Formats: sequence, structure tokens, C-alpha cells
Amino acid sequence: MGLESSRIAFERARRSVGAGVGSGLRAAMQPHPLFVSEARGAHVWDLDGDRYIDYVMAWGPLVLGHGDPRIVDAVRDVVSRMQVVGTGHVLEYAAAESVLQSVPHGERLLWSNTGTEAVQVALRLARAATGRRRVVKFAKSYHGWHDTVYAGLTDTGPDADKGEVAEPASRGQSPSVLDDLVVARFNDVGMMERILADAVERDIAAVLVDPIMSNAGVEAPAQDFLQTLRSRCDQHGVVLIYDEVIAGFRIARGGAAERFGVHPDLSVFGKAMAGGFTQSAVVGRADLIDQVSDGVVHAGTFNGNPVALAAVQATMGVLADPSVYETLESVSARFELVIGDLLASAAQPARLNRVGSLLQFVPDLDVTGLHGTGGPWPRILGGMLAHGVAFMPSGKIFLSTAHRGTDIDATADALEAVLRQLRGPAEG
Repeated sequence: MGLESSRIAFERARRSVGAGVGSGLRAAMQPHPLFVSEARGAHVWDLDGDRYIDYVMAWGPLVLGHGDPRIVDAVRDVVSRMQVVGTGHVLEYAAAESVLQSVPHGERLLWSNTGTEAVQVALRLARAATGRRRVVKFAKSYHGWHDTVYAGLTDTGPDADKGEVAEPASRGQSPSVLDDLVVARFNDVGMMERILADAVERDIAAVLVDPIMSNAGVEAPAQDFLQTLRSRCDQHGVVLIYDEVIAGFRIARGGAAERFGVHPDLSVFGKAMAGGFTQSAVVGRADLIDQVSDGVVHAGTFNGNPVALAAVQATMGVLADPSVYETLESVSARFELVIGDLLASAAQPARLNRVGSLLQFVPDLDVTGLHGTGGPWPRILGGMLAHGVAFMPSGKIFLSTAHRGTDIDATADALEAVLRQLRGPAEG
């Protein structure tokens, strides 16, 4: 894997595109971003024609792999007739019906385009319903790049039992809007009980939670955590919102509500719902959603466009087959076993956290978060790319139904070689 064409392309991109990438974290790829010319199934091909096993999966959307013909055919049929029309069309409700049939708490939905947008819509609905303004989020969780939620990306301090004041996480961010955030600790039941006991006094409208901390180590909820959130939100008139942009339709057909058995008031979905096309939605209680008919503004030129909704409807149809999730679980469990054993025996031991087909490299005694992970991962990342395996800088690993046992075996062979290189000749 020479990667020379990707290096040249990256240098050229930096002359016209800020940082040379379309989304900032892609620049952290080692030794430089990979530029791709083709993608099929579980593989991508770079500009030199070299093939890579892909565990990036577009940062999460491709549960069915690249170019699934059922999705592509549905989109091709629609795009030959219309693209974006600015009027109503049948797919607006046909795709919505297919999503609502999948989600246990789905009564109504609103279409949007990205996870960042849909989170903002959900928060607006919660504030309108409660007449309050503040939102509880959890340390290290990511809910999009918007000023109002891009904060609290590190652990809360030891004296933060009443909820930490959020600090800006980007230059140029407006600090004034962060007064509306209260930052808590994930899985800390006692802390949430204390915060929500004062929900009225603290003007708390919503609790916004990624049920499995997808961008912060793939940490699953403790047995009583989500149920505590549900009962205390009900008790104190707070709207419970799941951010399922990454996990939704990946860990189960019905998302976190199906997997963990606790239903939120609203869920935000994105990524996997459209099989590789740009689409998101806020799904949940009809009385909350229907506020858009009573003074709550929801807008967007490309909301519910026919091309994306054709992909949504086709994807939901495929995911209705239980064998999809059986396949995802089988291939992901095998990856965890084979690759996890190699990492555990490495000179710098590490492990894999896994919930369904979402995995995370976790270094021994080191932190993992949105902007990357510690330990040997940066060196593993570059080494694996040179051996034809593409991973993400953050250490998140996405499996799909297109991955095969042969892909995992080839990944294991490459990882063994990379780990030997990291040990060096004296330890080899």
C-alpha cells in the first residue's frame, strides 16, 4: 500500500478545502487521510487502485456495507424521476411509516438532514413543551458541533455533584449559550437524582443522552441508569431525549428503546437510517412533535427530500428482516473475540468495548473520546492502513453485514504484523 496518490491528493485538497478534509476529524487519519475512488461491500479502493478492508463505514451509516443494491436501486428509481421538489410527495409519509413501525415509542416524526440539526429540533420541542430552557447532557458525550451542545467533552470534576457548568470546546464558540447546559456523569444514578430533584428550580427542560456513549468509549448504560432517568424525568416534568444518531438502527432495529427496554420521549436518528444517504429524524411522542403546528418552527429546504427518503424506506425494509441483526451480531462477536485476543496480549495491552456492531478500542489506563484515543492506537492506525485495513482515528470500529470471516482473518494477520513492528526486534 503505497498511499502516495492519497498523499498528493491531500496536499492538493489543502489548497482549496479548509484543513484538506470535509469534516475536521478526518484530518487525524495516520499518516494522512485516505482518498477513495470506489467502495463496494466491506471494501474501499484508493486512488492507486489498492483495496482496503473498511471499518470506517462512513463513520457509521453503512450497516449494510457500501453500495447495497437494494438501497442503490431504490434511489436510482427515484432520482431518475425527481430530486428535491419543495412539495409534498408520497415518500414523505411512506418512509415515515416504515420508521415508526420500527421504533417502539414512535408515534410521529420530523425529517431533518443531519444529526446536529435534529438534536437542535428535539431540544426546541422540549423547551416549548416544558416552558424551561436548560438541558442536562453527559460528560464526554457529543451531540453535534452546534454551539449550544458542543461542550463538556471531558470528565466532570470530583466536586461536580450538582452538575458542572459547561465550557466551550471550540474557538469561536459563543460562551453565552452554554449557560443552558448542565453537565453530569454518565451512569451516575445518584447525581442524576440530585440534579432532577431540582429540575423546576434549575429550569431543566430536557435530559439529552446517548444511551451507549457512542463517542466516548462505547460505554453501555448500567442496569438502572436509563430507568432512573425515565422515572425521574416523568416525576419532574422533564423531556427525555435519546441521541441515537450513531447507535440507532445499528444496535437494534428499534434502537436503544428496543435494546434496553426503556423508552424516551424523543429519539434523534441519523446515519444508519438511510443506508449511506444524508437523512435524520426526530421520532417520538405525537404531542411533542405536533407542536410544529402550534408555533414551534421547523424548517429546511432539503428536509424529507425524495432521494434520501427512498433510501430510508429501502433501508427500513431490509432491516425488518431479523437475520440482518443476527448477521451483525455474529460478525461483530467474532471480530471482538479474534481482534480482542490479539490486543489483550500486545506489549501495550488494550481491549475492545462492544455493543452490537459498534466497537471501540480502549487502551489500558488511557482515555478514549471524540477526538481520539491514547495508548498505541495512533501507531496501530497508520500501520494497519499500510497493511490494507482502514480504521478511524478515534478508535471506533464499525462492522456491517458485508464483512466476512475472511475480512476478520485478514485483519488479524495484519494486526499481528503491526504489533510485531511496534514491539521491535528486541522484543519480537
